[in-house]
Amino acid sequence: MTTETLVRATTRTLNYGIIGCGMMGQEHLRNIALLDNTAIGAIFEPDAEMRAHARKLAPNAQFVDSIDALLDVEDLDCLLIASPNFRHLEQLQAIAARRPLPILVEKPLFTDATQAAQISEFAATYPAPVWVAMEYRYMPPVAKLLEQADAATGGIKMLTIREHRFPFLHKVGDWNRFNSQTGGTFVEKCCHFFDLMRLALKSNPVRVMAMGGQAVNHFDEKVDGKTPDVFDHGYVIVDFENGSRAMLELCMFAEGARFQEEISAVGPTGKIEAFVPGPGRFWPASLGEAPVPEVIISPRSPKGPRLEPVPVDPTLLEAGDHNGSTFYQHQGFAALVRNEISAASVTVSDGYWAVLMGLAAQRSMEERRCVEMSEFL
Repeated sequence: MTTETLVRATTRTLNYGIIGCGMMGQEHLRNIALLDNTAIGAIFEPDAEMRAHARKLAPNAQFVDSIDALLDVEDLDCLLIASPNFRHLEQLQAIAARRPLPILVEKPLFTDATQAAQISEFAATYPAPVWVAMEYRYMPPVAKLLEQADAATGGIKMLTIREHRFPFLHKVGDWNRFNSQTGGTFVEKCCHFFDLMRLALKSNPVRVMAMGGQAVNHFDEKVDGKTPDVFDHGYVIVDFENGSRAMLELCMFAEGARFQEEISAVGPTGKIEAFVPGPGRFWPASLGEAPVPEVIISPRSPKGPRLEPVPVDPTLLEAGDHNGSTFYQHQGFAALVRNEISAASVTVSDGYWAVLMGLAAQRSMEERRCVEMSEFL
């Protein structure tokens, strides 16, 4: 399938305002450019180096020095927030106070349990659509697993997600090295997986038990004289209201594997698995072509696992590090802004729950106990 068959044909040009053009923001710019009839109207990015990169990707955009100045640009149709985690809540509130446009906001929505009430208030009063950027939902092999899970399993009873990947990359000011700015690894990184758990199991979490910590990464680094404190590994087990259970295994010093993510869903009639490679730009050329994503369906009866390759359009792979998912996400968001669909696929409530589950995992690790979700609610 080519990119030409993927893009949505429409006559209306959407004009985006962008807040934050670091590594992820630039991936968003590349993917917006793949959609028909879109334009980048204005960009707020305070870092000079990131501004220079963004200017190459969006040469016609107006660059501004503040969110207020961005909101003063009259012809914007929607906004994208791709700033550091700890800025998301304050920026959502600033937009709500000035000019509530449709928003695609990167995960996580917030970074501290004390901010949960503010997010709830924002969600209850914001008059325009808000879509939380949970790219992993839209990775083609993951989307295929989600689509076929009930038929393959007879209803998921156990869900296991394993991510073995590279350490956190360097970002502007190394803001992603500290729990206070990220919410902790199991909020920053793993809110994706907690979102997938709720989505696949169609239920809310009841309790979380986790073990993890910092074993290998970042001990040799100093940022403003401080050693990073983000965790680099852990196990998380989650009980859900409907009796199903899920587990996450995270290791952030295991980038030598063929697949970065492995997802297994099991029910009374069978199992379905998705295998997702990491970013192709990290795959050594000496090993040949990068791995192709796979889905394996294994019925109990009659036995006979069936492997289905799930190739991703090379154009989409070149546009980002998330197996084409950022493009599909933007397709949906653009349809929402154009009123072609009625609601965001990933709501503020979805983003809220994903953060709370990550915070519960962090608390369980730090306090060495099982954490009830009612502690946050």
